[in-house]
Amino acid sequence: MTDDNKQQRHKKRMQARKEIVDAGVSRALDERGIVIVYTGDGKGKTTAAVGTVTRALGYGYKVVVGQFIKGVWECGEKNLLSQLPADQYPLQWYEMGTDFTWETQDFEADKAAALALWGKLKSALADDSVYLVVMDELTYALNYKWLDKSEVLDAIKNRPEEQSVIVTGRGAKRYLVDIADTVTEMKSHKHAFENGISARKGVEW
Repeated sequence: MTDDNKQQRHKKRMQARKEIVDAGVSRALDERGIVIVYTGDGKGKTTAAVGTVTRALGYGYKVVVGQFIKGVWECGEKNLLSQLPADQYPLQWYEMGTDFTWETQDFEADKAAALALWGKLKSALADDSVYLVVMDELTYALNYKWLDKSEVLDAIKNRPEEQSVIVTGRGAKRYLVDIADTVTEMKSHKHAFENGISARKGVEW
């Protein structure tokens, strides 16, 4: 096959692909905030959420992040983003402030901390100046019954129209998947920890 023939075949394939993409773009006319769920047993859920945080901040949008079951370990992403000038990059970052629940082994203390964090996130979900709300590891707070499922779902459904929400965590139940516009499941095929390699600072946290 000559180079010219290869080019013609490639051009034909790409033109067909372009028509498919263009048709999809033309149908996507609904302008509103969306709900994204990152779940599954694989690595990268929080990382994906924080990537979207940086994207929104890059456009000057106001972002609120709340992390459940986290707050004792250092967080490299927070270290960096907290240094940004707040007048240009309006970010509020909250943490539950306790260790992993399998470390604390104190249901009432964990629930109280989760409810305190939820109070801040609930306010953000009612604030039309907030462009993006990230609820990191929310699935744990719901699955452990720290939070009222109906209250959380109502707050998400009744948020300002232009506001987007990201929920992360393993074991997202059907009710979260159902209200989401985009759902990505991270699937683990191999993890260094399983082979006795400790979590790496700057890579895992």
